[in-house]
Amino acid sequence: MTRRLQPAVAPIREDDAYIAQALERASIPTLMMSLVHITGDIGLLRGPIRPKQAIMGEVQGRMSEEETVQVRSYALEVLKAYRDGGCKPPPAPSPEIVHEMMSFLVGEPVPADYVPMMLEEMALDGEDARDVHWDGIPAERRQAFRVLVIGAGMSGLLAAVRLEQAGIPYTVIEKNEEVGGTWLENTYPGCRVDIANHFYCYSFEPSYDWPEFFSQQKTLKDYFERCSRKYGVDTHIRFNTEVVSAHFDERASHWNVRVRSKDGREQSLTVHAIVSAVGQLNRPKIPAIEGLESFSGPAFHSAQWEAEHRLEGKRVAVIGSGASALQLVPEVAKEAGRLFVFQRSPAWMVPNPNYHARVSEGKKWLLKHLPYYARWYRFLLFWPGSDGLLPSLVIDPEWPHPERSINELNEGMRIIFTNYMKSQIGADPELLAKVIPQYPPFGKRMLQDNGSWLSALTRENVELVTNGIARITPAGVECENGKKYPVDVIIFATGFHANKFLWPMQIIGRNGVELSKLWGDDPRAYLGITVPSFPNLFCLYGPATNLAHAGSIIFHSECQVRYLMGCLKALLEGSFSSMDCKQDVHDAYNQRLDEALARMVWSHPGMDSWYKNSKGRVTTTSPWRLLDYWRWTKSPDLADYQLS
Repeated sequence: MTRRLQPAVAPIREDDAYIAQALERASIPTLMMSLVHITGDIGLLRGPIRPKQAIMGEVQGRMSEEETVQVRSYALEVLKAYRDGGCKPPPAPSPEIVHEMMSFLVGEPVPADYVPMMLEEMALDGEDARDVHWDGIPAERRQAFRVLVIGAGMSGLLAAVRLEQAGIPYTVIEKNEEVGGTWLENTYPGCRVDIANHFYCYSFEPSYDWPEFFSQQKTLKDYFERCSRKYGVDTHIRFNTEVVSAHFDERASHWNVRVRSKDGREQSLTVHAIVSAVGQLNRPKIPAIEGLESFSGPAFHSAQWEAEHRLEGKRVAVIGSGASALQLVPEVAKEAGRLFVFQRSPAWMVPNPNYHARVSEGKKWLLKHLPYYARWYRFLLFWPGSDGLLPSLVIDPEWPHPERSINELNEGMRIIFTNYMKSQIGADPELLAKVIPQYPPFGKRMLQDNGSWLSALTRENVELVTNGIARITPAGVECENGKKYPVDVIIFATGFHANKFLWPMQIIGRNGVELSKLWGDDPRAYLGITVPSFPNLFCLYGPATNLAHAGSIIFHSECQVRYLMGCLKALLEGSFSSMDCKQDVHDAYNQRLDEALARMVWSHPGMDSWYKNSKGRVTTTSPWRLLDYWRWTKSPDLADYQLS
């Protein structure tokens, strides 16, 4: 039986004063969507009070105070009547009205072809459309098909949930001692998600109690732990174990997998399919800097935080100025006696006053008690930060200022971001010149900022260093200009081996083809999921599936997991033993991918980022609309595969 997702988690029992107080915390456009549901009055969508075009991170629709007061006053009367009438669940509106509501909410026309995807994502009908029930396949056939999932992070747990629902035997191999993936491993000060939490969660398991709009590491880790227990997948996980190798046996059509436990003991497993959920950002990368081994103090990567080292009063070097540095530098600056931040290139950042803000109790109450409020709030976060943003990332070949931006929309964002940074720095032209990028916005990973990063750089005990590092000495860091920076601790915020997918595992497919040698640092997969000559191997968060246009990676993972479950279902329904992606299908897809990526800002000439491999090809990031990827992964086209 499919689990129902109710319009509201709890009925309203509070008095008028409490409701009025909670409404002070409402997102007014979202509130209006809930009122349409409760009253059935679509006239609200056609009246004079309308939100303006949604901007990423802004949820109030830039409406006037007078309009806000009117909506809250009306909402109070509606909610009182709804409460006094027994909180009867309102019916879901027609798809046509939902489409009108979408466009109204975000203040711009939303194409009609988005309606099916968003109806599924928001589950307005109460159904988890991505739920898996294979009652039509005999239980004995399902039980005879074994699956190995590698990784118990976000996507691995998601795959396990769906395998559990399908009644497929599975084992999850996890190298760590707990679930959580990146939210277990990254414990550095200030670590938090940079996608709004009410969107960064499973569609079938929303949380209405996020303590912050962008929650910190422990909160995310706890969320995934709860999900693993709630859906019964925790008992299928083998912790402190790594996959060493996997070899496809062509005669038997199964995978022989070698795993190694923490104590060094190895074991062989035989499975019919492998799901790689190892992620892209899970193997820390420390640059090869001359003299690193000679440093006399602690030196460690941000993703391998060594909390035993006290930083109070110490001289600290942070090498790197990307996402991790932006989060940890403001925290380290509060303790360090002296902090040197070594920046190779500056980053663009999106101003977001809610980045460190806590969610009020009134806001939590609205999410729990107002019918469909949480669903529409999720869409309001979704649209301006994903497909609504994508046009600003496409290179206009006729644009006259390619050195600073790529099209008119991108130029407008450059101006907004530049003015924000100037407002934070103040009268410090030297620092301003260091922190404002000279490349187009969104060319590298965008960062969220509420002023904490830039204000940290203005502290008396902090210095931003932009000269290249020549070497590390026993006493500290020496730059190419000869200047030396004596430090006690070095922290590397230098990213990950993003192009080494499935590394360091040895994966051998048909005819002895080894995946790492086939790929090198140019990994390719059909839909980022399947690879020719590697039957029944499915990659989650595989090549070119990272989202750099702000969509939640959980959305992408749900698409990929549904696709792989469709593949497994096809195997079992057709009594097939394996499916192997056809080479021509794979090659045609990757040709389209390269053509699309060549038009995107990440391929801008001179852009140097971890999105690219050694040849300058973007290998990590998806150029597609989420709508397109959702369609392509809705169900597998068996004509794309050689079925055995």
